[in-house]
Amino acid sequence: MDTRIDEIGAGVYRLSVFVPEAAPPDGFTFNHFLFDGDEPLLFHCGKRKMFPLISEALARIMPVTRLRWLGFGHFEADECGSMNEWLAAAPAAQLAHGMVGCRVSVSDLADREPRVLSDGEIIDIGGKRFRYIDTPHVPHGWDAGVMFEESTGTLLCGDLFTRVGNGPALTESDIIEHSMASEDRLRYTSLGPTTGSTIRNLAALKPRLLATMHGSSFSGDGASALHALGYHYDALLEQALDRSR
Repeated sequence: MDTRIDEIGAGVYRLSVFVPEAAPPDGFTFNHFLFDGDEPLLFHCGKRKMFPLISEALARIMPVTRLRWLGFGHFEADECGSMNEWLAAAPAAQLAHGMVGCRVSVSDLADREPRVLSDGEIIDIGGKRFRYIDTPHVPHGWDAGVMFEESTGTLLCGDLFTRVGNGPALTESDIIEHSMASEDRLRYTSLGPTTGSTIRNLAALKPRLLATMHGSSFSGDGASALHALGYHYDALLEQALDRSR
């Protein structure tokens, strides 16, 4: 495996590792996003065993010791498995996550105390501003949340819009069909009465770039894509309820 580096926005770098044996037969990408600024931020620490790959790639862009912030969407190996390796490599770095995630997992398992973010709280890294938004159980996990970078209009949407395979780093083509197919195949989302509305509420941000954890990122009308995805999950929930009646 190796790490592909693509600048998908102004000072926004996608560090992607393609794993052919994951989600066979198509494989799966694991994406990590570096934002340059006075206090650089890495969203998705990645798996612990991938740390050598990701850190070497990041070092081609800037010294790892420059990192100041580490973020992720929910507590899971591919999101934060290497958090302590990053904390050791970047002495000034601090984890930033929502209250539930910090209280349930991160504060105990991280080698340094995280910054606990409230819903709507802003982190200004100098040149870029990140807003943390709680999205409990969306796509899965009580502790789930997303971040929105205001200057580039980038929504760091984690497992939303998951797509199998090894597509381009950035696409302007429709991503809904691929995402729906991946959902039907993997069933990775926790369906509930607020799943669709939680996703649609993110459309109010009017993101211009959807940075996805798995699959191609999307440049275009992010609000329309979020509305379509939310309504898709409403339909899946209704189908599940019909089968249970």
